[in-house]
Amino acid sequence: MNARTEPSEAEQDATARPPLVRELLLVVGLFLVYKFGRQLVTGHTTEAFRNADRLWDWERALHLPSEGSVQSLLLHGDTLAHLANTYYATVHFPATVAFLVWLYLKRPAHYVWARRILASLTGAALVLHLVFPLAPPRMLAAAGLVDTAKVYGPSVYGPPQTDTLSNQFAAMPSLHFGWALMVAIGLIVATRSRWRWLWLLHPLVTLTVIVGTANHYWMDAIVAAALLGIALAVIHAPQRTVTTAGRAQEKLVPAASEKKNVLVGAGR
Repeated sequence: MNARTEPSEAEQDATARPPLVRELLLVVGLFLVYKFGRQLVTGHTTEAFRNADRLWDWERALHLPSEGSVQSLLLHGDTLAHLANTYYATVHFPATVAFLVWLYLKRPAHYVWARRILASLTGAALVLHLVFPLAPPRMLAAAGLVDTAKVYGPSVYGPPQTDTLSNQFAAMPSLHFGWALMVAIGLIVATRSRWRWLWLLHPLVTLTVIVGTANHYWMDAIVAAALLGIALAVIHAPQRTVTTAGRAQEKLVPAASEKKNVLVGAGR
């Protein structure tokens, strides 16, 4: 009998990696749906401020720390506030794109998993934006917070009345935080470095920035994390197995319905 040969790592990657053109079209399409979907809730100003007042009261009832306590850390100097605004404006999309590109090139099976997670999270967020428009804390008088982007710059938003590029009343959930958390989790799962847990600094810094700049409430991040947790529970990450040659390989986890029951220690 001929010995069964294991596929090479390059062959495994070629099988797991989806066509580049299709993925580019898919990612661009998802981005356009995200941008256009946010526009569907523009104009719901009254409802957005009503929901903001309710959410602010709910947070106080739950004894969550005040967003102002985080902002006070950024207002010790112009430089720190400016850096936080810059991080908010420039890191969100590039970091996520770089994450997906690296996975596509180096961990293709993990790329498919991460893309599915991000698409699910973004879709769920758009639904919530539609049913629960929410004004950010920088617009809420009861919060007493400073719009740091407007005061210290740079700002990605114009006046809400004339801003046609973004929906400023889609604060919940925070996709800034949800995507940042997925980037960290994805890199922790896909790599084996002892330093990989440091990727958690990305969502931690993002959380500090989105709250400190008064763009999001604590609950925006909590809801984003909950939605991400549901997506992770439903869409399983690929496993990395070791071949006879000792190389780590990626293997998609089969669906629960496809798994076969195995009796340990039983004769067949």
